[in-house]
Amino acid sequence: MLHKFKIHQRVQMVRSGSSDALASDIDVFEVVRLMPEDRSGEAAYRIRSPKGERAVRESEIVALR
Repeated sequence: MLHKFKIHQRVQMVRSGSSDALASDIDVFEVVRLMPEDRSGEAAYRIRSPKGERAVRESEIVALR
């Protein structure tokens, strides 16, 4: 299983409608854990911001520019 992002890398969420558009209220998250692939085979992550922590799929985040 290959993960595109690494632990401690800073990322942002993308809008659910378009994988290229950043979320309207831009929060910066830090990858805190690499999780196993989900049933579809997509890599998953735990990410954290000052507002909280959440689990996401790789397609839901992009590297901070």
